[in-house]
Amino acid sequence: MSTTAAASATAASTAIASAAIATRTLAVPGATLHFQVAGRGPVLLLSQSGEGDADRSVDLVPHLADTFTVVTYDRRGLSRSTLDDPARPVTMAEHADDVARLLAEVTDGPALMAGFSMGAAIGLQAVARHPGLLSTLIAHEPVMPNLLAEADRAEHLAELAAIRNAYAAGGLTAAFPAIARHLGIDPAHDETEGDLTPQPLTPRRRANFGFFIGTEFTAVTTNDLDPAEPLRAAARAGTRIIAATGRTTRPTVHTYRCALALAARLGTEPVEFPGGHNGNTAFPRATARTLKTLLGR
Repeated sequence: MSTTAAASATAASTAIASAAIATRTLAVPGATLHFQVAGRGPVLLLSQSGEGDADRSVDLVPHLADTFTVVTYDRRGLSRSTLDDPARPVTMAEHADDVARLLAEVTDGPALMAGFSMGAAIGLQAVARHPGLLSTLIAHEPVMPNLLAEADRAEHLAELAAIRNAYAAGGLTAAFPAIARHLGIDPAHDETEGDLTPQPLTPRRRANFGFFIGTEFTAVTTNDLDPAEPLRAAARAGTRIIAATGRTTRPTVHTYRCALALAARLGTEPVEFPGGHNGNTAFPRATARTLKTLLGR
């Protein structure tokens, strides 16, 4: 093994060794949240996309835990984060308030946050509702139709409705092709890093998909947050917002266009992350390097 390779292996083993995970729960209005804490350093909250719970970050966390105190969680209604009333709708405001309460449990000061898709939209909502909560938010391809111009917004909403209708008619078998089209994913040519933890379609993941499509789509499509509000709140509080895209995401994908629209409002260029819309799970090592570079500035 070369000196460089040996050093890389040592660094990787150090990161993994430091990633002992503490599992905790937090009672919040209307729910009990499951969250996990690993590592040391500034607090970094990871908020996943789609049906993703804390376990979706299993391959990413070890490569961040040598630099950050990494917090991951199950959104209310997913996996181990149970709802007091499962029949009651969940709102984006509640998701944002959950983020604030979670961070209050682990830090006294502003935290870092990387949100992906749904997680990015929650992060923007949190910036608006809780100024000063975050020092930096990385918003990777947020699912936030309000960022788009009227015609594009209507297309984005229509795609989400088509996925929901497909799921209602034929379950996940019918919904998966619609989701893949929506996100520009070709499962037959989906590249990843090696040695990833398997993520089989377990009953729990199936239930999470059902909750995401059946309940959280409504939270997204009825969200009336003015896209200018997070930017105003960020400016007042000194929060840095970074719009991010996947390097291989197709430009026609609406969440990609949401990131471009956010960057335009910020007056910046979007930052590229490895892979496509789900690059943080497909390329966790490369994603960790990108996060360290951005958050170390």
